[in-house]
Amino acid sequence: MPNPYTGRPDFSFWKRSVAIDAADVDPVVSAKITIAQQDRVATAGSCFAQHISRTLIRQGFNYLVTETGPEARGYGVFPARFGNIYSVRQLLQLFRRAYAIFEPRDEAWTRPDGALVDPFRPQVEPDGFATIDALRADRETHLAAVRLMFETCDVFIFTLGLTEAWRSTADGAVFPLAPGVVAEAGHADVAFHNFDVAEMTADLRAFIADLRIVNPAVGIILTVSPVPLIATYEDRHVLVSTAYSKAALRVVAEEVSRQDPGVAYFPSYEIITGAHAGNSFYEPGLREVTPLGVETVMALFSRHCLASEARPARVLAPSVASAARTASDERDLVALQAIVCDEEAIVR
Repeated sequence: MPNPYTGRPDFSFWKRSVAIDAADVDPVVSAKITIAQQDRVATAGSCFAQHISRTLIRQGFNYLVTETGPEARGYGVFPARFGNIYSVRQLLQLFRRAYAIFEPRDEAWTRPDGALVDPFRPQVEPDGFATIDALRADRETHLAAVRLMFETCDVFIFTLGLTEAWRSTADGAVFPLAPGVVAEAGHADVAFHNFDVAEMTADLRAFIADLRIVNPAVGIILTVSPVPLIATYEDRHVLVSTAYSKAALRVVAEEVSRQDPGVAYFPSYEIITGAHAGNSFYEPGLREVTPLGVETVMALFSRHCLASEARPARVLAPSVASAARTASDERDLVALQAIVCDEEAIVR
């Protein structure tokens, strides 16, 4: 019997595709989903997701922004002002809150200065909210923008970031930050939870099924953030927790993208953390990705995932088209703002 590996392409062999000049390493074999210039693209996820949105804007692609307002109040960083979506459960929860499928008990937490914050996006409003009515009104506007995003995007890109989360023991709601980091919950019904592969896979599949109800034709691209945990609440070394978190997230992305023809995986994580890079893509603190690392990831993303020819945009209802045009006027804000990372508040 002949050797079954004979004749396999170079990318099948470590020596030919990894143990080479680092600048020549390209782990993308083929793109399952290609983004046309006129496709409306929405992004969500951990801090690293913002590099994708900036690349889309710089290259003239149609980054979708559905919630607009002044830059100083955090508008334009994300399609809607939802902040970092670190966990898969948080993404599923955002969808179900937007469509009133899930209405969490926690409405507001209180900062040390007395201002109220939305516990599901605790840092989007720099000055907080003076009253619960103001918070509720802003949330209603926000969730309407989230619905518009989900219903009108042609491609949705989600960067999986963390497995560790803080969850309400009363109704299961998850929060991007623990109570006490920037605001107090006012009750003791929030506990630490570290999601496992089965939980996250089920959550991601549930989100995709829900999304396709309101947007059947949407393409989905998954990627895993290469940024290590800033801290762990597990009683173990943060290096071990980071290894678990990224490995689990990578398995979830693999399981879902391998079995669903409408879901693709892009290897941001592998490009930055691979042996070929030798930590050269990290700043001295070994956590922040260097500009060269970001540029390398985005160059490969552009090469494989962004089409050179645009196809006609999907026809929108007049009200939706009007909102999208308004959003396009604001999208350049993303390129002007610093990367927003809620978890940095943990070690301030």
